[in-house]
Amino acid sequence: MSLAAAPLVRDWLGVEGDRAVIRTGKVDFGQRITTALLRIACEELTLPPDRIRVAPVRTGAAPDEGITSGSNSVEQSGHALRCATATAREAAAALAAQELGLDPARLTLADGVFAAPGGANRIDLLPLIARLNPALAVNASAPASPRRAHDAPLAPRGLRAMVEGRYAFLQDLDMPGMWHARVVRPPHALARLKSLDPEAVTAVEETGQRVIRDGSFLAVAGPAEWPVLRASLRLARGCDWDLGEGLPEGSPFDRLDTDPAISLPVAPGGKPEKGSLPPPLDSFTHRLRVERPNTLHGSLGPSAALTVWEEDVLRITTHSQGIYPLRDSIADSLGLDPDTVEITHHPAAGCYGHNGADDAAFEAALVARALPGTPILLKWAREDEHAWEPAAPAMAIDLAARVKGGQITGWSGEARGDTHRGRPRPGPDRAGPQRLLANRFRIDPMAPYSGQPNMNRHGGLHRNLDPIYDFASRRLVKHLVPDGPIRSSALRCLGAVANVWAIESLVDQIAGETLQDPIAFRLAHLDDPRAITVLEGLRDSLGPAPEGRGIAYAQYKNAQTRCAIAVDLTVTDHAELRLDRIAIVADAGRIVDEDGLRAQLEGGALQGASWALYEEVRWDRDGMLTRDWDSYPVIRFDNIPEIAITLIDRPEDPSVGAGEASPPPTVAAIANAVHAATGLRLTRMPFTPDALQKAALEA
Repeated sequence: MSLAAAPLVRDWLGVEGDRAVIRTGKVDFGQRITTALLRIACEELTLPPDRIRVAPVRTGAAPDEGITSGSNSVEQSGHALRCATATAREAAAALAAQELGLDPARLTLADGVFAAPGGANRIDLLPLIARLNPALAVNASAPASPRRAHDAPLAPRGLRAMVEGRYAFLQDLDMPGMWHARVVRPPHALARLKSLDPEAVTAVEETGQRVIRDGSFLAVAGPAEWPVLRASLRLARGCDWDLGEGLPEGSPFDRLDTDPAISLPVAPGGKPEKGSLPPPLDSFTHRLRVERPNTLHGSLGPSAALTVWEEDVLRITTHSQGIYPLRDSIADSLGLDPDTVEITHHPAAGCYGHNGADDAAFEAALVARALPGTPILLKWAREDEHAWEPAAPAMAIDLAARVKGGQITGWSGEARGDTHRGRPRPGPDRAGPQRLLANRFRIDPMAPYSGQPNMNRHGGLHRNLDPIYDFASRRLVKHLVPDGPIRSSALRCLGAVANVWAIESLVDQIAGETLQDPIAFRLAHLDDPRAITVLEGLRDSLGPAPEGRGIAYAQYKNAQTRCAIAVDLTVTDHAELRLDRIAIVADAGRIVDEDGLRAQLEGGALQGASWALYEEVRWDRDGMLTRDWDSYPVIRFDNIPEIAITLIDRPEDPSVGAGEASPPPTVAAIANAVHAATGLRLTRMPFTPDALQKAALEA
């Protein structure tokens, strides 16, 4: 995919003086993709890290790789860069051999220098790369260099500055003449501004601030941040909002069964199809339904953007994960040529998925357009981030299984939920602008985007709905229930969290009821040798089983990192779940950045644990109720377990995505550990003390 959009070596690799420059369209928001790409370039070009620069990700300069999502960065951008650097290396070797009058096979390359036998004649690599034909195409079959045994781990760029508090995140940026901006929000997403007290506007503008209004979109801008914040609060008191009927109340799960749905069969292999739904599974012996509530990204740093409108060009600095789709969506929203919108990525406190970054960028653009020539740094507050970012959709998974002779012989899985595809991206009927929050409130408001079925393999709602196990027959259906009460979009792992949790819970339940060891039962239903190795590795790494141990296995999208997890936990006298230990065994193919891989797996396990134990979005007719860390708790240091990670390196196999591999089986392993400790099968997240006590009373 990446090479199709950027097929030339120069799209990925350049030379500046004595340094190579590598380019990517994938952005780094803490998942260390720049470190992995730097490692790949070091391996292929034999250059030390200080002789390679990773270029900023900017529209018009970086390859267009769409959205950084789906754990695809190493697979797509990493593969493209490896092929591009290998192609450049081979072409440079041919030039060096021609100059030396030798067969290229006789040359060696080390530390960025080609050498003839005996080392008498030497030619630097980078000047040769600079001479390559600009039209040189990437050879997608270029062989990778063997890994060098002396390659040392690479620290992520900027890590020391981050640890020491010196790193300038997007929220810390400054420019000469820069103004700050804050948006004045309505009580909820369905409210509209009826009137604005002129005296409130006058009071704000008399202090040197500016009020920007576009319909129900309202913002304050000024030269200093604290006065702008106070002015926005003063202006909010002058707003008269039409609240309408308020937000729809009730359980988000009730509507998943009653509201109109777009229902599609999903073929084995995870690809939806158009057509009639398959008949229900006959003679099933086991059923299970699990429910996951809406959850937030919970970025520690609220969203922000720095924007300036000058010389008919809109320049935006953002932490968006999709700078090209965002550029096109903002250009469409403002009636601009996309070439007049330049977007540069700059890290903020990262998140995995679609939080408020895109919306903050567009809001900053609206303010900057009203104040041409003035750089605008617009920040969301904590309340903005919690109440207004897109949430992961609530989901319900209904499973049924047929068991015969201790084996699962038939399987049915149905997933219900709203869209995971709320990111701004071009599409029919101006779907890009529809997905930007501020366009709902402008003078000519746009209706909210209504989700359409994701027809990709293992996309969105049906991600990992197709079990990885070798079942004799399977029936899979997705039910997209669009237009939910709150805006939904992509959060790390998408539908895989609920689907894997459901599958692994029912598999675990059947193993227990048929008196089989949970790992042995899974192994009996697997025919993938690498999956078997991962599960056997987990089994061999575990000591004696405590009372509360749960097992789970998954392969993200049935195609990426294989991950087996064991969770040991204790249930306290107050029905709290205390995590004692998490053991992870993973196979991500060829390991590029081992420290980064471990960080992804460890961080993913902790985020999965946080979802499982604590997180849930709540609202009533008057608006969002979860607006801070007290009303929306997340896992804290007092419940962080010991984490042991075992990696299976396969240097001869392609690297596969790992960023979303561990959260789904972590959730499932925690649920299975709760059952092992209590005999209770919890089927609705989060697994709070109240939920545990309620399940005990109903048992």
